Amino acid sequence: MSAPFDLSGRVAVVTGANTGIGQGIAVALAAAGADVACVGRSPCDETVAKVEALGRRGVFIAADLSSIEPVQRVVDEAVEKLGAIDILVNNAGIIRRTDAVDFSEADWDAVVDTNLKSVFFLCQAAGKHMIARGHGKIINIASMLSFQGGVRVPSYTASKSGVAGLTKLLANEWAAKGINVNAIAPGYIATNNTAALQSDEQRNKSIMDRIPAGRWGSPDDMGGAAVFLASSASDYVNGHILAVDGGWLAR
Repeated sequence: MSAPFDLSGRVAVVTGANTGIGQGIAVALAAAGADVACVGRSPCDETVAKVEALGRRGVFIAADLSSIEPVQRVVDEAVEKLGAIDILVNNAGIIRRTDAVDFSEADWDAVVDTNLKSVFFLCQAAGKHMIARGHGKIINIASMLSFQGGVRVPSYTASKSGVAGLTKLLANEWAAKGINVNAIAPGYIATNNTAALQSDEQRNKSIMDRIPAGRWGSPDDMGGAAVFLASSASDYVNGHILAVDGGWLAR
């Protein structure tokens, strides 16, 4: 293990990679040596350019993960374009904010289908490929709401609690097959998904007051955790939910 964080020769698939946390993780994996397939509903031109600027191969795979329809195609296309899949990062996700008493079935289904159902079936499709090769790293993106209840986001809380449980289940089944399944739980990260919270002066202050680090996180803050969980440095880490939260859970 002379270079335990080196990802040279590895291929990563990152969903929701066009912006925010997904872009931060994709670029960090490329900086560590991985080629990256960027999956998203909208083009990932900026992310692909950042990956290629680091001397790695970057490709875009168009897929709307609000349903499982494109899941197998994502895996097949990544293998066709880049040769294999060594790392899967399930980052794509959405959120809907409404009081629980008024929350609609449509908002429930949209969030759970994207954040949990598609995550499982993409793990399954990539997992079959990885099991056949005898190794692989799967990193799911959980949340602080994998540990806490939150407010006004019932389907998001349910989905991210489900991601934490699913991560542990898959680790139980696949660890002996050479597949490490873990998750990153970001704290409050400044992205499009949290724009409403950042712009709410009172809510923003209450969040900042609780973060020991004294700031919102940035997508780049996720990179080191992702590289660790994608690399040989984490070969004996299974079913773990790694909080990257500026100390939020410790307070």
